[in-house]
Amino acid sequence: MAFLSMLAGTTLAPNETKADWPAFLGGDSREAAAGFKPPLTWTAEEGIGWQVPLPGHGQSSPVIIEDRIYVTAVEGPKKNNNLILCHSLSDGTLLWKRSYPSSLPVENNVYTSRAAPTPAADQTGVFAFFESGNLIALNGKGEVRWERDLIKDYGKYIGRFGLGGSVAQTDDSVIIVADNDGPSYIAAFDKGTGKTLWKTDRPSRISWSSPMMVKIEGKDQIVISSSGTVDGYDPADGSLLWSYDNVGGNTVPSTIDAGNGTFLVGASPGRNGEASEGAKESNLMMKIVTADGGFKPEIVWRNTDATSSFGSPILYKGHAYYTNRAGVLYCIDATTGETRYTARLAGSNWATPVAASGHIFIFGKDGKTSVMKAGPEKEMIAENQLWISNAGGGRGGFGGEIQYGVAPTKNGFVVRTGTRLFLIGSP
Repeated sequence: MAFLSMLAGTTLAPNETKADWPAFLGGDSREAAAGFKPPLTWTAEEGIGWQVPLPGHGQSSPVIIEDRIYVTAVEGPKKNNNLILCHSLSDGTLLWKRSYPSSLPVENNVYTSRAAPTPAADQTGVFAFFESGNLIALNGKGEVRWERDLIKDYGKYIGRFGLGGSVAQTDDSVIIVADNDGPSYIAAFDKGTGKTLWKTDRPSRISWSSPMMVKIEGKDQIVISSSGTVDGYDPADGSLLWSYDNVGGNTVPSTIDAGNGTFLVGASPGRNGEASEGAKESNLMMKIVTADGGFKPEIVWRNTDATSSFGSPILYKGHAYYTNRAGVLYCIDATTGETRYTARLAGSNWATPVAASGHIFIFGKDGKTSVMKAGPEKEMIAENQLWISNAGGGRGGFGGEIQYGVAPTKNGFVVRTGTRLFLIGSP
């Protein structure tokens, strides 16, 4: 099973909505888009603003700057080419497509990551990272600003399923984490030139989670929850500020800023329960406090009921929401860590939920989105099917498609599957 596709997803916490969606899970805080009222219902025939095909196959989430949607993909029997695409948010029109040879050709199949890392974008353009080690910066017209081959510079990645960590960013740098069985590290690169600003080695490990920016004492820290530890780094120089190692099963979900120096951590027992012991104690809220001139991690609460398989947990209106691949939603009191309810969803969930306008949107693997009313009481509002699933494809159906990533906008939701891009809502 292509469980690396779990890496895509999105959340609107702690701000209810964003004017842009510039990075994985929305990236750092942005100005709220006024009056965002997401649609609550849609079908394969109604409520879809537009849909367009995508070349190749991709598992990354879409990112949005103003009217531009950036997505990535790979194509070829050995993932020979890395693709960067730019579409219009207004009508889905392809504005440009760029293709670059891969530095690490491997068999292209459902067991390996396929353009899993989500890019980052700003007003200058887009920064795309691929599991082949290719890091490429383009301007808004699709012209190359700079390229890096990180395998050539820092060593070949080793791992059965490929990389998945997405691109984080500051105003001046882009940050990637390469956790694998080969040389593992976190590194920052200058947005203007591609020059390495700093690189910090990490113990080799297999993980597909992403670096996330979290406000600690009013300043950003890079926080990465990855295969046995949760670590905080200084974005200025890459120095390790603190580390917490009493976790397990945290190989996919990324940390989500919950405000006031706190963030959510998610973990899963694994496909065969291999990480069940560690994961049981690793779905939690953590707080970073100052101590002895440095930083110290503290546990605010743990919840031994919840699991977080592929998508990351989110915080919204005083409650945390965790989902797993079995299709179960956990609603948790964000103050006490107590489970308020569990709900069986229509199907497996791989993407991170979206919270907006008093509702929780859970974009299920097979195209069905469950809409829950936010709050401590279990109330299903709608179940919406974006396409008709059938193995043979055919009219209105897509065989094998998966909802990998979602980007909320004032227009609605931009949804990405392996080979299609949708706008749910009004153009």
